[in-house]
Amino acid sequence: MSFKPQHEIHQRRFGRNLGVGLSLGAFVVLVLALTLVKVTSADFKFPQNQAADQN
Repeated sequence: MSFKPQHEIHQRRFGRNLGVGLSLGAFVVLVLALTLVKVTSADFKFPQNQAADQN
């Protein structure tokens, strides 16, 4: 059984989808890296709980 060759528009759409997917993945990795750097820095302190401050 033979498949029909892909139309040219499907090849262009795949290339565009691949580019958008890689860009989205790079953005997620960037946000994750920035979050990890911020949390693991030595001067990071959690915000004080307001309920604990009132006691």
